[in-house]
Amino acid sequence: MVNILGAFLPGITDGLFSTQGIMVMLLVAYGGAMWMFLTSAPKVHTIMVSDLIIAQEFYEGLLNLPVADVPLHYYYNYDQSLGSAMLDPIYTGSRGNSPVMQENTGLWYQLRKNTQLHVIGGASLGYKNSQRHVCFDHECLDDLLLRIQSRRLKYKIRSENPLNFLVKDLQNRVIEMAEAKT
Repeated sequence: MVNILGAFLPGITDGLFSTQGIMVMLLVAYGGAMWMFLTSAPKVHTIMVSDLIIAQEFYEGLLNLPVADVPLHYYYNYDQSLGSAMLDPIYTGSRGNSPVMQENTGLWYQLRKNTQLHVIGGASLGYKNSQRHVCFDHECLDDLLLRIQSRRLKYKIRSENPLNFLVKDLQNRVIEMAEAKT
């Protein structure tokens, strides 16, 4: 095969099939595979809530969002495990319950075709001790507001910029959806 190619392309085959040429081809193939992986990965919006159980009732029950699979790059904890996961727990002072060692915490929902919602705990209570859902992404809250409007739920917009609105769930609890500005 090399001889046939060499007859038509003299000089190129020597460099192409050398060790350096093969390494370059492998790097190009790897770069193409990584580009395909990263462009096909879903966009993930994260919302921090004050109560995960109430949030699950809200997103699954009231908004009827389908439960989503954890994206591959989150499943392997790629960004969180680059350094600290390799450390022995005895050096870090943790006993197996650090956030790095907990896998896939929170709730995952399909918001749109290639957009997912990751719901995690940790937010404080909001306006008049309402359940609070905080997000850093305006687009995410816009999508949720459209979903709320399409389901004909009672809501009240408190502020456009940053977006902040109140909505009631089936138990008549007030949920505050707030955009956090950085």
